Amino acid sequence: MAWVVLVLAGLFEIVWAYAMKLSEGFTRLTPSIITVIFMILSFALLAYAMRTLPLGTAYTIWTGIGAVGSFLLGVFILGEPASTMRMLAAVLIISGLVLMKLSSS
Repeated sequence: MAWVVLVLAGLFEIVWAYAMKLSEGFTRLTPSIITVIFMILSFALLAYAMRTLPLGTAYTIWTGIGAVGSFLLGVFILGEPASTMRMLAAVLIISGLVLMKLSSS
């Protein structure tokens, strides 16, 4: 169950990062509120998952999901560049996440 909660926390991290971008430096009310709500939810779920998962594993997976998810959202929704180096970096992050999960079994 902790892994499901951790993945959900990572997905909420993507939501708040995107909402923060849309908030234009917290000058737009609705995206700013969404940012704060999903930050709180993401942190709360991360804290819950850390009750049973090791700190290093939980935090690495959480930030990795947020980083790669935000990168993909930026490329596919915001039209940010998907250069070879950026794609390679995302693949390396995913590889690290897989290795972290396998090492924590």
